[in-house]
Amino acid sequence: MESADIIVIGSGIAGLYTSIEASRHFRVAIVNKSSLEECNTKYAQGGIAAAIGPFDSPNLHYSDTIKAGAGLVDPSAARILVDEAPDRIADLISLGVLFDTVDGEIALAREGAHTVPRVLHSGGDATGANIEQTLSSLVRKRSNISLYEYHLATEILVESGRAYGIRTIDCRTSSETEFLGKHVVLATGGAGMLYKHTTNPSVATGTGVTIAYLAGALISDMEFVQFHPTALFMPGAPRFLISEAVRGEGGLLRNINGEAFAHNYHPDGELAARDIVSRAILFEMGKTKSDHVYLDVTHFPSKQIVTRFPSIYRFCLDKGLDITKEMIPIAPAAHYMIGGVKTNVWGETNIKGLFACGEAACTGVHGANRLASNSLMETLVFGKRIVKRIISGNEWIGSAPEPNDVVTSLKKHVMQSKVNENKVADDYNDKELSLANLQELMWENVGMIRSYENLEKAVGQLSNWFLEGGDLKSNSPESIELKLMVIVALLTSTTALMRTESRGTHYRSDYPLESETWRKHIIFEQQKDT
Repeated sequence: MESADIIVIGSGIAGLYTSIEASRHFRVAIVNKSSLEECNTKYAQGGIAAAIGPFDSPNLHYSDTIKAGAGLVDPSAARILVDEAPDRIADLISLGVLFDTVDGEIALAREGAHTVPRVLHSGGDATGANIEQTLSSLVRKRSNISLYEYHLATEILVESGRAYGIRTIDCRTSSETEFLGKHVVLATGGAGMLYKHTTNPSVATGTGVTIAYLAGALISDMEFVQFHPTALFMPGAPRFLISEAVRGEGGLLRNINGEAFAHNYHPDGELAARDIVSRAILFEMGKTKSDHVYLDVTHFPSKQIVTRFPSIYRFCLDKGLDITKEMIPIAPAAHYMIGGVKTNVWGETNIKGLFACGEAACTGVHGANRLASNSLMETLVFGKRIVKRIISGNEWIGSAPEPNDVVTSLKKHVMQSKVNENKVADDYNDKELSLANLQELMWENVGMIRSYENLEKAVGQLSNWFLEGGDLKSNSPESIELKLMVIVALLTSTTALMRTESRGTHYRSDYPLESETWRKHIIFEQQKDT
């Protein structure tokens, strides 16, 4: 058994920054299922958004955030994000993060759905990696922070409505350990590994959301999964992210015939919101009967490509592709989990003592479609607010559904699906649970374009796997994690089935229009299952 004042689960920018801030006042334990440095942050190329430019303002940043979120952004959360963003940039600089400059001023790039350049970057396209390296180096030096790597969190310990620690399993020895603390901060990241094609690393399994749900936390907006439009598409190569900043600099989307097509789908062309660009690419692939399109930067000066996008240039060159001379084959891939554990603007959940921040949290700031590069800033803003809240010692407020929200039960949908299990497609109903089968199921049925028929197939098969899951405590770390992933997948597919409209990242071919009656959130509550 281990103990600390604050238990932080996860080591992306959310976990690291929150831990550094908290360590100024408290003893902190960081618990991570992999090495400290392995997380989604490391793969964030594009940058971090803040209104620090001479032609920008928090009001403009707020307006862009609201517009991108398709009617579901929490205005108070968005206002806090944009107002506090410049100060959080100052924090990173004081911690040693070096942002790129031009003529002595911080360089600002423009990305999709931003009206002005406001995205800071570091090392060209290595922003996430540079921030991660800086913060992880500081964490390893802090005497007030204890680090526990290769421990998968399997349960949040709750008594009398208050979280008091977590239970973990050692990923190397399978031994169990309890970590006890006055406060637990969930910073476990996203769930891209639910899908066959993703820009995320293998640690992005979404299991933090599952253990929060099983502990009684509210889970919101899980139907909104952002697919990045431009992931490298080459045989034998991973779906390496080709940053949105490439399009922000003037990169052009072309189909396999070499024709530019983005403006055929939206007036903003390559700089439209991510969901629009992703679907445009998918539709164009259908028209041309191809499994990819191209991102063209061959009209850039070679020096610009090499200096502005060194990581992308080197990675592609290692795969035999010189992007200064050849177009980049790309296709969309799962990228960001917009939903998660519902919090208020202080990072509080509905469980006393349990906070959440980063991609695992649903602060409401992203609505139905995240504005590019707001995610890294969200981790800083709300991570800082969590620490301020703990220091204040103020009475717990917690998160709660709005009167208009739909609050539902996962058990209800699982049992209903069991009744209708004959509707599960023949090509799925005899498959055993494996990571590959789970990812294939989600990619084919709960991807960028959804329908009642496909979503029902997914919910049916996932329900079968869920009911066959058995005891989480009697298996290997890999088996436990896979079973936890099934629940995340169920939360995602069930909400997608419930939302009978198209909004933001959620697109239903059978309900292609946005509906005013669905201007609300779908929230799962474990208590309704009992």
